[in-house]
Amino acid sequence: MVSSKKLYNWYIALVAAMCMVLYGYDASVFNAAQGSQNWLDWFDLNAKNDAYLIGLVNTAYTIGAIVSGFFFGGPLADYFGRRWGMGIGCLLTIIATFVQAFAPRHNLGAFIGGRVLIGLGQGLALTAGPIYIGEVTMPEVRGRVMTFWQTFYSVGSFIAYWIAYATNLHRKRLGNWDWRLVVIFQILVPLIIIILLPWQPESPRWWIKRHNNIDEARKALRRIRETEQDVEDEILAIREAIEYENEAIGGSYTALFKDPSIRKRLGLAFVINVGQQLSGQGTLNSYSSAIYKKIWTSSETINLINALNATFGILFTLNALWSADRFGRRWLLIVGALGMATCMLIVPIVGLKTPDVVAADGSTTKTQPVGIAIVFLLFLFIFFYKPSWGATVWMWTSEVFSMNVRAQAVGMCSQSQNVANTIFQQFFPIFLANEGLKCLFFFFATNILLAIFVFFFIPETKQVSLEEMDALFGGQNHVEKGGQMLAIADATGHASSDAEKNTTVHHEDKISAV
Repeated sequence: MVSSKKLYNWYIALVAAMCMVLYGYDASVFNAAQGSQNWLDWFDLNAKNDAYLIGLVNTAYTIGAIVSGFFFGGPLADYFGRRWGMGIGCLLTIIATFVQAFAPRHNLGAFIGGRVLIGLGQGLALTAGPIYIGEVTMPEVRGRVMTFWQTFYSVGSFIAYWIAYATNLHRKRLGNWDWRLVVIFQILVPLIIIILLPWQPESPRWWIKRHNNIDEARKALRRIRETEQDVEDEILAIREAIEYENEAIGGSYTALFKDPSIRKRLGLAFVINVGQQLSGQGTLNSYSSAIYKKIWTSSETINLINALNATFGILFTLNALWSADRFGRRWLLIVGALGMATCMLIVPIVGLKTPDVVAADGSTTKTQPVGIAIVFLLFLFIFFYKPSWGATVWMWTSEVFSMNVRAQAVGMCSQSQNVANTIFQQFFPIFLANEGLKCLFFFFATNILLAIFVFFFIPETKQVSLEEMDALFGGQNHVEKGGQMLAIADATGHASSDAEKNTTVHHEDKISAV
């Protein structure tokens, strides 16, 4: 039977994982909004002529997220704590939601400002969230818990797309509220997180690292560990690792580049995080409606496909629950990349080798059987992506860095996704308009290269404790080195104490002699 402490440990980790709902919902919100003619009319946009401007609206979010993740997310989570990082990020998301939903007519700048603000908020939350999860969970279940990080991305998409589908069915009656309702519902999950966060413990590693407060760290661990021995063992391991990091490396951004093993991890994490976006999923999530319009003419059909895609995404991500800690991170990344490559090879071939159907307005689509085949292949792509380059990239990134640089490194690496997305999304709408489904060959080649990269360069990290991770990458074992430093400090302290005692005894003997 599962103990109450293990259940509570899962609960607090899942509350933190809910931050990913913000990301999944927001990416899907913009996809749904640009599919609404009412939204386009409200801001005087034309889907064909203003492709670059629509790309800029999407880019505005990533600019805010990049600035926040690179420069504010890590320091905020380190200084105020992981819970404050998540909470402030959620609060900014709520404010930004209202800015977007009630942007004045013809004023696209206000909507873009809301997108920038929501990026700032999510940059904070998406930095603190995975760090918190990694620091409160046990190594043997860390992979399974982090699976829910990506699962909640799919939950966010699920909520957004089904709301978009429902509002689209009643768009004539709702008018401009068809897109406003989709935007407004974005406050739901961050509001829940803000309510729940104050009642759960702060990271014990943060208590020791920031305040050297062993008592508070012990209190936090007692709420999530089974025995007093487990608590004391973890306290000792944390102290040993932090002792070495403080003395030998330091904890600022410069520490990311002092240690060769950290530089190596940073480079590897950058590559797989950028690779996650260039695999094709980031583009599909933002522009699936535009892609499906080349196959289907009905907006109701497109919204239904997006909603079903998000629904299956939840189920597909859960495959990482049983595979991440059984087969390992490398296996998932390689199999996932090869599966995605296969899908991205077949989809454009099907599109190129099947006849077009010319509509009355001169636009071209595909026959329904061909459309169904392409949608099936894109769903199969999601089947491979979600448990691998979806869940596992976040899992690997959040667990490989030392405590002294974890917040900064996770923030920078996760936001490298947005750097890649920002650059690529500026060109993809034009790429898609000019090349059609042939643009998917790019993602086929990218995924083949990613599989090769993982095979040769990414080490396995399953069930390795956070404090022992450094030795895996050729660095010093922070626990061993810190333990030696603590032992020397303790020995020095004892020696000083003994010397004081001997001096006192000698002084007393002299007095007695007198």
